Amino acid sequence: MEKEFETLELGSKRLERRFKVAVSDLSEHPEESIWLASGSRANAKAVYRMLGNERLDKEGILAAHRNTVCERNEEKILLAIQDTMCVNYDTHGMTEGLGYNCEQSLGLNVHSCLYVTPQGIPIGLAAQSALTRLTKSDERSHHEKRMRNIEEKESFRWLQTMREAAQNAPANVKLVHIADREGDIYELYAAAEKTGQTFVIRAIHDRLTVGNQHMLEALDQSEIKGSVNILVPENHNKHTKERHAVLQLRYMSLQIRKPQIRNTNKELADSLTLNLISLKETDPPNGQGPIEWLLMTNFELNSYDQVLRVIEYYRQRWKIERFHFVLKSGCEIEKIQQHSVDRIELMILMYSIISIHIMQLTYIARCFPDTPCSLIFSENEWKTLYRAAKLTTIVPDMPYSMADAANFVAILGGRTAAPSDGPPGLKVIWLGLNALFLLNHYRDYI
Repeated sequence: MEKEFETLELGSKRLERRFKVAVSDLSEHPEESIWLASGSRANAKAVYRMLGNERLDKEGILAAHRNTVCERNEEKILLAIQDTMCVNYDTHGMTEGLGYNCEQSLGLNVHSCLYVTPQGIPIGLAAQSALTRLTKSDERSHHEKRMRNIEEKESFRWLQTMREAAQNAPANVKLVHIADREGDIYELYAAAEKTGQTFVIRAIHDRLTVGNQHMLEALDQSEIKGSVNILVPENHNKHTKERHAVLQLRYMSLQIRKPQIRNTNKELADSLTLNLISLKETDPPNGQGPIEWLLMTNFELNSYDQVLRVIEYYRQRWKIERFHFVLKSGCEIEKIQQHSVDRIELMILMYSIISIHIMQLTYIARCFPDTPCSLIFSENEWKTLYRAAKLTTIVPDMPYSMADAANFVAILGGRTAAPSDGPPGLKVIWLGLNALFLLNHYRDYI
């Protein structure tokens, strides 16, 4: 983890060293409190002093992390996937600066953007911001809310994040901005077109065309272009298992009219030519609603293969949901206790970078199983891992594969590794990594 921040500049070498040590300690025990993760009372106090140091700047930390991402990136295309996570701190009533989140509970709305490879491997954090509301609810009418300029709305964060991700992306990389229905914002499409950004966003609004026809009506009247078989990941919230779904496919290009409520904004384009992809499941399992996706993109859709590529890009959006899962369930960020919102945001940023490393191990092992495990683990770590998982004192001379490493980590995390089991999941990986880091400290006694 210390290599992640080699370019970190905080104006104090001592502070920089302390930060790197703190992140390393927390990464080894992401579910533990600062007191337990730090290993001693003195170290824990040093971490708390560090968090209160005005020189410890979130932008500086994120910039150092992004520098490392740029140096190690080898991809020509990266997905910039963004989403918002509600973090609850109901019992933190005395925390300085804390207000309410989108669930009307004490807490934060944390908006993050991940750089993800087209194969689905998260490689870094592109941007992160946090918002806490002064009141539980907004007393303004729906019309008053809609009439505000985009810069006055919370949804402006989607545009800001798109710009920040583009400004800080690795050189010579084409970014594809991915968002769920919250990102269906006309101003975002216009800004992307103006700045040459590409996007794939799931639509929620049935917008009007310049011919005064609704998008969905135009799509439903178009011919079915084929079908797509996709793998639907399990959803813990809805208690649904992973499954395959067959979706009817339609796609077409439409000229979308500027929303009437935005007619006073003369700088906003009167219309935009966008490509739409409609995916509908016709035979869902009993008790489950059909999957329906309406995707908006400015990618050219001149062939079936181009359409499938755009769909696959959007399907990777699920990785940011898994990122939130690791942050909440693995790193337990809702248990963070700090005196101020600023300190909580710092801790969330640190845990976010740790979470990306947990995800990298999991998904590299799935996508590139034959890659040597030395890509992720030091020599001491992969040797200790082998000995612990195999219950042996003998170690191989050369690093083994990432697939084997993930399975060994999963065994340390409590997985029985039955022949019928699929690849290890995120939860068992982080449990295994905790065990590995503990063992590595005492490897001479194994």
